Order: sequence, then structure tokens, then C-alpha cells
Amino acid sequence: MFDFGISGYRPVWLSGTSAVAAAHGRRLAMLEGRRLTCALLVWDLDEDVWFSDGLVLLDFEGEQIEIVHQKFDEISITWNTVNPARPLDWAGEGFRLAWRGGVPDDLARLLGQRLQAVELLTWIGEDMAQGMVAVGFLFPHGRVTIYNALDENGLEFGDPDQRYARRRLSA
Repeated sequence: MFDFGISGYRPVWLSGTSAVAAAHGRRLAMLEGRRLTCALLVWDLDEDVWFSDGLVLLDFEGEQIEIVHQKFDEISITWNTVNPARPLDWAGEGFRLAWRGGVPDDLARLLGQRLQAVELLTWIGEDMAQGMVAVGFLFPHGRVTIYNALDENGLEFGDPDQRYARRRLSA
């Protein structure tokens, strides 16, 4: 199993809103009211860009969620399993990667805000991404949606596309 350059990391792949909600819905909803204290992306040091194949880490006052997408509809959500102080080694592919905070600016602006809601968003467009599950985090002054950008992660900071069915989670 590929570990995304993180020694010991074991993704758990799910497809479909029902599967994601059953596995993580309650825990995601319990993040509501917590402050976003850290947001880390995998950074390509040579290209000085976000390495969107890597995990997205969001820490809510000590509860760290780790999100990554693959293929057209698979998502892995894990909790408190990744230590960002440890180096990344992308299977000998020659990438120089590191965790980086403060990027992009839209994500950095969410730091310190209390989470108001978490949504599971299901792509209902009539294309190859149909059924893909994204996770949306709503704050008083912004939002971030982490979605499947066709075999890698994507970040969106405005209102989600109207081709998403939205399901707000509650504890």
C-alpha cells in the first residue's frame, strides 16, 4: 500500500457519501466549535508549489484530520496519524517535499477561526467525477472545500459548485 511519502501512513479508501458519513460523520461534526490551529500542505521545494497529490492536514485544537483523494472518487480520511515533524519521502521519485503552512493565503486566513459547520459534498454532475465526495469546512469568515481534482486534491474557497449535493453533518 502506498504511504504518500509518510512512513507508517495507511490510507483507508472510501467511496460515496454514505460510506464516508458512516465512517467519519460523527467525528467530523464534533469538530464544530473548535478553532483551526494549523493547516499544512505538502510542498514541492524545487518547484515552490503545492504538491496536490499529498495529504492536507487540518488541526482543530489538537484533533488533526488528514485528507487525501485518489482516482476519480476515492477519499481517505484519517485522524491524528501523521507527524508533520517527520520528513516526507515520495517513494524515491526524486521529489523534495516538505510540510508547509501559511499557503495558500485563503487557507491561512482561516487560521484561528472557529469551525461553524462541516459538510459532505457529493458531485452530481454527469461526468467521470459523479459520486465524488468532498469535505467542506465553514468558518465565520470563509470556507474551504477539499475535493478530488481527478486523482489529486483540490482546494476551493468560495461557495461550492451548484453541481454538489450538500449534506451538513451534526453530532
